[in-house]
Amino acid sequence: MRKITTIFGVPIDMVTLETAVDRFDVLFKKPDVSLIFTPNTEIVMKAKEDSQLKEALLGADMNIPDGIGLILASKIHKLGLKERVTGIDLMDRILNYCDNSKKSIYILGGKPGVAAKACANIKKKFTSIVIKGHCHGYFTEKDEIGIIDEINKLKPDILFVALGAPRQEKWIYKNRKLLDVKVAMGVGGSVDVWAGTVKRAPVIYQKLGLEWFYRLLKEPLRYKRMMALPKFMLKVIFSKNIS
Repeated sequence: MRKITTIFGVPIDMVTLETAVDRFDVLFKKPDVSLIFTPNTEIVMKAKEDSQLKEALLGADMNIPDGIGLILASKIHKLGLKERVTGIDLMDRILNYCDNSKKSIYILGGKPGVAAKACANIKKKFTSIVIKGHCHGYFTEKDEIGIIDEINKLKPDILFVALGAPRQEKWIYKNRKLLDVKVAMGVGGSVDVWAGTVKRAPVIYQKLGLEWFYRLLKEPLRYKRMMALPKFMLKVIFSKNIS
């Protein structure tokens, strides 16, 4: 049974990594496409002003708490979130699921060549997984129907979409009724990590919830995006109710 809390109007599933995998298993067995998103503080803040993004998040079948700010907010307001669940960790577990059950995937997104590299590296680790195809994320709205037709023709079980937030969430939600897949998941920069073009933060940063800080050290120009976290925390601290 799904348990959620709400942070600034965005539903967040009260899951651990293990229970998120269990939830995925339930969603995979449903007849219609299921949507999985990975909101962090930046996405939650964007959803306050972006009605299309908020609609997509409201329509998701699971929104994992992929942001240390969400966990801190939950602790301050006693909302019941148990732990941070990152998109890349859940993606890894889903890939393992597909490997064990010989299910198939398709990756959409990233710069030209990135999805292909990611698929090659995934296949090296998960030798029994079936990779149906991939496509970069530099396409126009006119190209969408052709891409969707290709995906549906190949019939992958899982569609990983790495178009960056909020584009990937909006794209998945807009096309949810056209996609012939079991699960569509927004995975953002996870595909870059799998491709080897971006290095994930060391484990110590991951455990401390400081992956955002590691990225800032590596990419100082991200500081404008990172401002969402302190703004979010100020709202959390000075708001009586954040649901």
